[in-house]
Amino acid sequence: QGARAMAAGGRGWFRALALGVSFLKCLLIPAYYSTDFEVHRNWLAITHNLPLSQWYYEATSEWTLDYPPFFAWFEYVLSHVAKYFDPQMLVVENLNYSSRATIFFQRLSVIFTDTLFIYAVHECCRCINGKRAAKDILEKPTFILAVLLLWNFGLLIVDHIHFQYNGFLFGLMLLSVARLCQKRYLEGALLFAVLLHFKHIYMYVAPAYGIYLLRSYCFTANNADGSLKWRSFSFLHVTLLGLIVCLVSALSLGPFLVLGQLPQVISRLFPFKRGLCHAYWAPNFWALYNAMDKALTILGLKCNFLDGTKIPKASMTGGLVQEFQHTVLPSVTPLATLICTFIAILPSVFCLWFKPQGPRGFLQCLVLCALSSFMFGWHVHEKAILLAILPLSLLSIQRAKDAGIYLILATTGHFSLFPLLFTLPELPIKILLMLLFTVYSFSSLKSLFRREKPLLNWLETIYLIQLVPLEIFCEIIFPLTPWKRHFPFVPLLLTSVYCALGITYAWLKLYVSVLTERISVRQKAE
Repeated sequence: QGARAMAAGGRGWFRALALGVSFLKCLLIPAYYSTDFEVHRNWLAITHNLPLSQWYYEATSEWTLDYPPFFAWFEYVLSHVAKYFDPQMLVVENLNYSSRATIFFQRLSVIFTDTLFIYAVHECCRCINGKRAAKDILEKPTFILAVLLLWNFGLLIVDHIHFQYNGFLFGLMLLSVARLCQKRYLEGALLFAVLLHFKHIYMYVAPAYGIYLLRSYCFTANNADGSLKWRSFSFLHVTLLGLIVCLVSALSLGPFLVLGQLPQVISRLFPFKRGLCHAYWAPNFWALYNAMDKALTILGLKCNFLDGTKIPKASMTGGLVQEFQHTVLPSVTPLATLICTFIAILPSVFCLWFKPQGPRGFLQCLVLCALSSFMFGWHVHEKAILLAILPLSLLSIQRAKDAGIYLILATTGHFSLFPLLFTLPELPIKILLMLLFTVYSFSSLKSLFRREKPLLNWLETIYLIQLVPLEIFCEIIFPLTPWKRHFPFVPLLLTSVYCALGITYAWLKLYVSVLTERISVRQKAE
């Protein structure tokens, strides 16, 4: 039904949305860009000039190649187009090179590769059940979903201002999700395997894919009560999945295995020498843990429980140090974060196995895996929150409960990205885009579920409204105070800790919703 609705006059509005957002991306070409711009320029130069055997050893720039091989090949292909714009950008020694042609090419390459994301969104919209027929196109679930994905505020600022290539990577992920929803399991598995060899952060959601494919594809039947029919296990299906994973891995890592460079590639992909938290703390459990450690340290110094001479200065006032040594609370190791993440993911994976709910259950598990690893992972980047927000968009238009969780997670998650754009000209852009997207999210989802109880309770509403005074304090009031010189990290710390509360709450609320959900008889029969 959803597919038919999309086809019957749906193409016009979808095309308009896609063209509109592409036009906006073109307008953002002259905007500020981060060090990631130089990272990708350097990777273009490395892959263009050096033989394969030197890609993961080259270290002229501090921004060494640390993505999996498929992404390196992607840069290699781009470099052959880049040479027609400005060959100078492909010189390895040209550090921090940014001619106008270079900027133009790099920005255009992101906009162009986003075509895959647009196609993936189109396929996701086709998967949506068109039960809730709306006379007005603006109230159709497919239309709302298309806007929430195509015009996603986080993706816009991270890719088209800050600068990265998340669009086409999320395109691969959403396309694999769409294929699994369409029961085209092998295509979905292939797309996800390819995605993993483009960017390894997607390993976080691999448990959801693994368990769902095992439950829905490798076992071909259920009993009448919804439990698994063990006899229905298909060796052929398992073999096909295994072949796909092995072939993709062989294509990606095979050449480096032959060269004996696999340990070097792995060491680049997983640099555990970096600290627990990124320079700017991602709003997760460790941000709250760090803040608690700072608070206890200050309290300990005031009450003379701690010796001020023995405390490293950076841990007290730095806020932005890479290696963060805790003063009062125990310091955290990579292994501890791995165990915490594993424990946090486990219940969602159990639910997917024992309470199968079809594609919706898979999406819930996918979001919980992404959120759990964001909450407890090692050296998490604040941008990783998009890994949960985008798939949650698919759930938000199906049930009021999920829509409420989406509004909390998307608003706080997107707000937590604000410090990425710290230059003055981008201030009105980020505030305006965030406002437009947030107002649209609230109004469209509210109208979609207007017959049901309010999406947010009064406490959640108050929490979200407080983001406004927080932004005013961080951007306008704080820079005028004398504290700015002595404690420059305070706005980052406040943003990070306040957003961490909202994201933790959304994670817990989604978990409670998934764990307490009963399976209806109809779902069991499926």
